Amino acid sequence: MSVLKDTATVNEDDANLLVLIIDTNPLIWTRSAKSTGLSLKEALRHLLVFINAHLALKHDNEVAVIASHVDVSKFLFPIPTPPRLSEDTDQVVDSNLYQRFKVVNDQVIGNMKDLFEDITTLNSYPDKASSMIAGALSMALCYINRIMRADEIGHIKPRILIISISPDSPYQYISIMNCIFSAQKLGIPIDVCKVHGEDTVFLKQAAHITGGRYLKLQIPQGFLQFLMITFLPDRFTRNYQCLPGEEKVDFSASCFCHKKMIDIGYVCSVCLSIFCHPLEQCSTCRTNLILASVNECGLKLVNGIKKLDKAKGRESGGST
Repeated sequence: MSVLKDTATVNEDDANLLVLIIDTNPLIWTRSAKSTGLSLKEALRHLLVFINAHLALKHDNEVAVIASHVDVSKFLFPIPTPPRLSEDTDQVVDSNLYQRFKVVNDQVIGNMKDLFEDITTLNSYPDKASSMIAGALSMALCYINRIMRADEIGHIKPRILIISISPDSPYQYISIMNCIFSAQKLGIPIDVCKVHGEDTVFLKQAAHITGGRYLKLQIPQGFLQFLMITFLPDRFTRNYQCLPGEEKVDFSASCFCHKKMIDIGYVCSVCLSIFCHPLEQCSTCRTNLILASVNECGLKLVNGIKKLDKAKGRESGGST
């Protein structure tokens, strides 16, 4: 309860913790490079400039970087062990470079290379067109929770920024919605920057529910400019800015039975599981469901109510 109270008020002097989630699906980034000219290498260069700008705003600002890869999510920064040093690594300290920037850049680039050297994950995941965004969100929330528990005075105000390029994965719907409602309860806004492809319904819902910003790039070549203008301001500064956002939000869900996107479905009254067709028993909580028929006016008629209406009609001499 103390966390909810602390995150409700944002002051100008608060430190800002930015947890950056980068979608590193190599298949989608290859398509993006061919169609828009923005490759993952170029996007990472812009993101490092954005991270350095965030750290330069205040001396006590913090950052964490998580890679949402195919079938795996991994911390790129910070890491518990120091980065691997090779023989050709320049270990000379540059007096003209802020060493904090160098540490962050070296760890992110080094761990990104190690991530792409491991190709075993591409062969095991059933949905190769998407990334493990649910796992990355879970890691981000756990990291934020640990940092905020250590902050006794409530000086740190966290937020999450997702650089998305993969489409929605119906297999991760339940996990993503759990993360969204957890972030909403903790008062953590989730920002989404859609770089390429169609809009992601799940992440658009995440930005809408948590009070974050959703932005789809119309000009991928201006990636850095959009990052600086829209996502660099902290939570206190946003109260005095008119930032772009989405006016219409699609609240479509994924059914639990076939993992497909639906507009109209059937919801279990006990566990709120969603199905694309009526069931006599919920496959999630095993509850026996009473099916109702819908007439032409859209009114649901349960068998018990229908019999009661007939009994009243006979008693009054009328018809139902």
